[in-house]
Amino acid sequence: MNVYYGLEEFKKLENAVVTSGTFDGVHLGHRKILNRLIEVAQQTEGESVVLTFYPHPRTVISPDNKVVNLLSTLDEKIELLEKSGIQHLVIIPFTREFSELSSEEFIQKILIQTIGTKTLVIGFDHRFGKNREGSFEYLKVHKANYGFEIEEISRQDIENIGVSSSKIRKALQDGDIQLADHFLGRNYSLSGVIVKGKQLGRTIGFPTANIQVREIAKLIPTTGVYAVKVGYNGNELKGMLNIGNRPTVDGTFQTIEVNIFDFDREIYGENLTVEFIQKIRNEQKFNGLDELKAQIAKDKITCTEILK
Repeated sequence: MNVYYGLEEFKKLENAVVTSGTFDGVHLGHRKILNRLIEVAQQTEGESVVLTFYPHPRTVISPDNKVVNLLSTLDEKIELLEKSGIQHLVIIPFTREFSELSSEEFIQKILIQTIGTKTLVIGFDHRFGKNREGSFEYLKVHKANYGFEIEEISRQDIENIGVSSSKIRKALQDGDIQLADHFLGRNYSLSGVIVKGKQLGRTIGFPTANIQVREIAKLIPTTGVYAVKVGYNGNELKGMLNIGNRPTVDGTFQTIEVNIFDFDREIYGENLTVEFIQKIRNEQKFNGLDELKAQIAKDKITCTEILK
């Protein structure tokens, strides 16, 4: 896959089969669009092109410029899109100036003049241009002016529920990991560097690796204890992870700590990826370290059973 960080890097194609969107999470709904994009490109002997935006448009155009909780960082999105099999990925810097482009300017300047679009594949209810004025209906009405074919993909439903990034975010914030993973078509994951903590886990027999997530916008699931798979150095390990402020110990700030089963290496400064499988309980305050240790031992048994 060729990756372009800006439109100026892209060389116009003879037969571009294009789609555009934020593709946060690259979930099952997105993959339906991507699969069709690749299929049309193969049928027409064209080249598949995905246009996406960074940062997330809502962080630029929302009045309070608030952070959007992302299902995938830019690097994760690139990796997921590459796995989908597309040929070209164009990452457009989303600025206030870019947000002022009308739908007609977006079509003429970007889709036609820059990319060389011959077929446009768009998802259900996709909007583009200033104030989201562009739509499938708009394109259909003006199709003769553009010289490219247009195809809309119907909503991807799972058990009659429309898949969307917002629904996946809510599931993660509610602790419903299995629903989120179901909609994603994969396990939700986050990555980070291992930093030194207070090393309390060692004293009670359950050493943990403290994960510092680099991307501030990356969505962290709700507090609680989770069964997780751990990716380290090309190996898949098993573990249990706690997200919370450790109320039994200090309760001052949130940490993400994972106890990796059958693992005793020092890995400070190294990277870990955790995949969330199931939330097993809420975070709670115990009457001292002995009670905490007893509960963690039970948690390990529960997580081991889940991860079999």
